[in-house]
Order: sequence, then structure tokens, then C-alpha cells
Amino acid sequence: MTKIVGVRFKPVGKIYYFNPAGLDIKNDDSVIVETARGIELGKIAVGVHDISDEQINKPLKDVIRIATPDDIKRVSENKEKEREAFAICSEKIKKHNLEMKLIEVEYTFDGSKILFYFSAEGRVDFRELVKDLATVFRTRIELRQIGIRDESKILGSIGICGRELCCSKFLDEFQPVSIKMAKEQGLPLNPTKISGNCGRLMCCLKYEQEAYEDLLKITPRQGATVFTPQGRGTVEYVNILKGKVKVRIENERESSVAEFDVKDIKILKKGKNSNIIEKKDEEILKSLED
Repeated sequence: MTKIVGVRFKPVGKIYYFNPAGLDIKNDDSVIVETARGIELGKIAVGVHDISDEQINKPLKDVIRIATPDDIKRVSENKEKEREAFAICSEKIKKHNLEMKLIEVEYTFDGSKILFYFSAEGRVDFRELVKDLATVFRTRIELRQIGIRDESKILGSIGICGRELCCSKFLDEFQPVSIKMAKEQGLPLNPTKISGNCGRLMCCLKYEQEAYEDLLKITPRQGATVFTPQGRGTVEYVNILKGKVKVRIENERESSVAEFDVKDIKILKKGKNSNIIEKKDEEILKSLED
């Protein structure tokens, strides 16, 4: 067994694991650690606990120290510098007429490098911009192009549900979301209905997918032929969450529609998925996926 702690470097960022190195570390403590980018200050998201050797990728780097007041002050000073660097870089982008949108500026803890995050429709030749920024700040400059989902995560906003975006509130990693999920959950295949602020499929489609997959194993689709307590019929409507189906019963003299519990019917012939994608919309819907 090995003792580890989980550290976050952004409020809703990925958790990275380190060796607590015998320090008395508690949740929400700020700590100084060494990362691939250099020395960084992070916050403890997962307290000290034991984990089996097979579950971690060794060797783990040690926590250097619990952050001191001077460390916290340095981070605060870096935040102020970041605001100034953002304004300067924005002006430089306009000066060079670059088709790019500056999203965030980040100083490393020791100030040895400045990272500029931007979004753009395609590739951008920012070599002259980097030279210009290096002349101003006289330190290492790195420009990183990010995707539209990362942009929404950084900037934050309110979703169509009226709440703060999941990605900027609690999601530390993006999960793959597909059109298949929207179809299986019976949602209208309309880009404006199933896409989030970022223009991609809503992350929340992933949350209930496992439950829908389980329910679909026992629930007939629209158009399926089933045997009911009133006889043979065709499914006309399905309420997958309530476990109810409306079935048209065909008799010799008349036809009628009755509602049944899924557990009370038997599927004789599977139906087709009623959410058929029109060819004209197929490319648009595909573009919403990761």
C-alpha cells in the first residue's frame, strides 16, 4: 500500500496524485508540488489515504511543502499580472490581425513561463505574436489553442436548465457523448434542443445513459408487435421512465388503444427506432459529437 494525496490546480480541474511525504496535510490545504510545468501551487482535493500499488503509476512525486503565507501572496501577485498580460496580449492580437480569441492567461508559480490560452476556427500562425510578447514580458511564452468545450469550462455561463454549466461547476473531465444517447433517451434530434452553450452535445446526456440502457433491454420500441392481456397489438407510444406503453389492439370488429405496464406484455417482434435522422440533418448532428 502507498499513501497518496489528490491535488487540483484549478477549481474544477483534474486531480493529480502525489506522495504526501509524511507531511500533516488536510483537505483544502494549499501545497507546493513539482509538475511537468515546474513548481506549482495546488489545493488538496483528496486527503491522505492508502491505495494499492497496482492502482498508481509510480514513481509519485513528493509534495514539497504546505504553502506558506509568502506562497499564497505570490499566487495573488501572479493573478494581478495575469490580468495585465491579458490586456496586453489582446492588444497585440488586434495589432497582428489574428483570427483568434484570447480566453485565459496563466503564470506559472515561479513566473518562469506565461501560458496564453486561445480558441480559433482553424490553425493560426502566431509566431510573430510570440516574439512580440517575449519582448514585452522577457520570459518564456507559450500559446495553447483549446477546444470549444474547454472555452466554455473556463469562461463559465448558465445552461438551458437555468443552472451553472456542469463543466465549470463540478466536471473535472469531459466524457464522450454521442447522438445515440439522445436517440435512446427519446429526445428530439434537433441541434438547438440537445446541444449545450459550447455547441456540442450536452454533457448531462451521459448522466442517465446507463439507466436508459437497462430500461431499453426490457422495454419495446414504438412499432413493436407485443402480446398483452387483451391480445396481440402494436406499440404506439412508450414512456420508458414510467415503464408504460400504449398499444393498439386489433380485433376483428374494431381497434382500440390501451395502456399497459411493460412487465405485463411480451415482445413478439421488435420495432424500429422512431427517432430517424433525416439525411439533411445527419452532418449537423454528427458535428455535435466529440
